[in-house]
Amino acid sequence: MNIIARTLRRWYQSVPRDGDRILWKKYLLKLLLRLTAWFFGLSVGIVLLYWIVPVPATALMFQRCWEQWRDPQREVRLEHDWVSSDKISDNLKLAVQCSEDQEFPEHEGFDFEAIEKAIEYNQTHKRKRGASTISQQTAKNVFLWPSRSWIRKGFEVYFTWLIEKVWSKSRIMTVYLNSIEFGDGVYGCEAASRRYFNKSADKLTRQEAALLAAVLPNPLVYKVENPSKRVQNRRSWIYNQMRIRDFKFNLDDSDTSTK
Repeated sequence: MNIIARTLRRWYQSVPRDGDRILWKKYLLKLLLRLTAWFFGLSVGIVLLYWIVPVPATALMFQRCWEQWRDPQREVRLEHDWVSSDKISDNLKLAVQCSEDQEFPEHEGFDFEAIEKAIEYNQTHKRKRGASTISQQTAKNVFLWPSRSWIRKGFEVYFTWLIEKVWSKSRIMTVYLNSIEFGDGVYGCEAASRRYFNKSADKLTRQEAALLAAVLPNPLVYKVENPSKRVQNRRSWIYNQMRIRDFKFNLDDSDTSTK
């Protein structure tokens, strides 16, 4: 209690005064400026760090473990193995680009045409359609918490802009494929490839890559094992898109990750 009392006393004495009058507005403004400076400093620092080193875990992974622990019918599981870009099959990079973000090499983090179409669609349909790019999904998965709110969306915009400025497209794709959820407790392409196909991620065929990409909209509902008709249809559509488009993955080789 003495420690708490001394801490509160020091804090109270640090509040600016004009005689006997406490200047709360000045104090709050100073506090806001400090918090803002800390936020920008830390956010830039962690983005620079993850430009070089692997992302060890995400908030979603911890949330899922908590959900699994609370549900007696679910196994507590966290499978996640980071691999470098050259250890990921181009088939999978092509599949997720065809399914999630076909303008990925060209845009700067946001597909404004897709956003406009999604807004128009959502005004007349109950089932909502998203327009998040791979860059936005990466920012959300790595730096933010799983929720739906305008505050979190604002942070998502900021981190998307930041990684587009700091990272290469190759690095964004690498982090995305190493962090995305592929099933209950299965994160990243290496863990998914090992679990579902008993092979490393660099050995994935086009059909296997298309199937993995097909479950990404909702990997807790859509299953790689015993895929539903909906998943099979989506896999076929992705596979056909891969044949038609066949993007070349010269995104840029400036992925500076050492691992």
